[in-house]
Amino acid sequence: MRQQSALSYLEPLETRTRGVAVLDALADMVERSGLKIGDRLPPEVSLAATLGVGRSTIREALNRWEGLGIIRRRRGDGTYLSARVQTSRGLVPTMVRLEGEALLRLMEIRRTLENDVVRKATIAATPDQRRQISLLCDALLVEVDAGRPWRKADHAFHGAIYDASGNPMYGQILANLDRALERGGASPFGADDFGLASFPIHRDLADAVMAGDPDRAVATVNAMLDIVEDEVRAIIGEGKLS
Repeated sequence: MRQQSALSYLEPLETRTRGVAVLDALADMVERSGLKIGDRLPPEVSLAATLGVGRSTIREALNRWEGLGIIRRRRGDGTYLSARVQTSRGLVPTMVRLEGEALLRLMEIRRTLENDVVRKATIAATPDQRRQISLLCDALLVEVDAGRPWRKADHAFHGAIYDASGNPMYGQILANLDRALERGGASPFGADDFGLASFPIHRDLADAVMAGDPDRAVATVNAMLDIVEDEVRAIIGEGKLS
């Protein structure tokens, strides 16, 4: 069986590492053994015994992968690969690249939702909502320009756009998407400066909503997402997709 032969690509770890060493070893096993999307991984107990670590350590590593959408678990059946896994060959750590690839998959879904919600909000917003969106954008850019924590202001700005769409489910779904992707403590994708290059055109988005111009609003939100995606690809060592 392929999952049994995969174990031959693992060796006991020199230390009982709960972090990168286990994750790197699993990624190396998947790549070298030729496991494909849809294939089942070896059981947790076998992985733990082969690596010489506790089962809880393996479960913690697999939880991390599940949070990145790399695996899916079927109760009573096993753990299956749901995304491509390749180890890094350059300077980028394997887990950083896997996080980046997961983030790009997540942003593909986010782009579809953001396009729809921004168009609806631009058309449906009341005059008071348009003014509030503009004021919240001003407040956001003040925090960013001052180098202060900006996430709360960012959530408030985008939340006002979601509310203006008239469908509260948009905000709930997009918030859940943000929480769905598990990032490591030292992840560059959780750093305060990640995505900052997209903030100047937040003003363009607010102005498009104020003007009631849905096409301009959608084009602006796509430009914002393009900037962030390019930053992700730069971090993980990929070029722009053609």
